[in-house]
Amino acid sequence: MLSFYLYLATAALLLGVGSLGLWRGPELLRRILALNVIGAGIFMLMVSLAYRPVLYGEPADSVLHALVLTGLVVAVSATAFALALLGRLLARPQ
Repeated sequence: MLSFYLYLATAALLLGVGSLGLWRGPELLRRILALNVIGAGIFMLMVSLAYRPVLYGEPADSVLHALVLTGLVVAVSATAFALALLGRLLARPQ
């Protein structure tokens, strides 16, 4: 049960740090990275909610794990797209 609270605390910490980075400055790269940190916090929260204590004798919820894996793929592709757009934005003539 201690690991459940550890995962929840880590998820809350990631969400807090990502939110702080999102509203801290106007830099676009910082905002993209902050959104990635917030996404990691949400994924950590979903994995911790999928945990079932050993006392019940049930395995972890596999649907939430599948959603996290799908979310990771979508997050990586969205980050690549956002970084490509940022590169084009910075490379254009002023």
